[in-house]
Amino acid sequence: MRDKLIFAGLFAAGLAILGASWWNLNAVSAQTTEVPADHSGPVMVIEVAGEANGTLRIALRDDLAPNHVDRIVTLAERGDYDGVVFHRVIEGFMAQTGDVENGGADGNPRFWGMGGSDLPDLRAEFSDEDFARGVVGMARSQNPHSANSQFFIMFAPAPHLNGQYTVVGQMIDGYDVLDAIKRGTGSNGAVEGDPDRMARVTIER
Repeated sequence: MRDKLIFAGLFAAGLAILGASWWNLNAVSAQTTEVPADHSGPVMVIEVAGEANGTLRIALRDDLAPNHVDRIVTLAERGDYDGVVFHRVIEGFMAQTGDVENGGADGNPRFWGMGGSDLPDLRAEFSDEDFARGVVGMARSQNPHSANSQFFIMFAPAPHLNGQYTVVGQMIDGYDVLDAIKRGTGSNGAVEGDPDRMARVTIER
């Protein structure tokens, strides 16, 4: 749990340092990376409920991060992601979710984002892939080998994340739903009240 608290603090610190530059990135927010034409990996389908209602489809990049993708697939197929909230959502930056341990919509909001899953943390699988709009990365603490279950989806490019977080996927459909996800407030983007949630997460192969 302490590791997740460290991660939240680092994220907030990063916002304070880089804040203005992220807003400038909105000018290029339409930029996305391309899923390889020969992509044959699994696709994660997220049914979002709340202020945003609809479906996100994400090509999971097992060519870049096989162990992280395997973790996401395992948790999704076990139903562990169902009902988990988007607990940190920052305009012009990203939407974060995936706290299987504490992130249920009926859980205590004080602990959203502080947990992982009942599986061990993963060793980093950093790559040269850019954090462009629609890219999905794994959340972690200060320890680069601490990703577990949480992930975030980029609203806009964030090149300062390149090579610092593991890229696990790229959105291929549902950008209108992504852009409608309820935003958070304050320096760390914590969502208050009734956050949007992943109602159901499935895997297509």
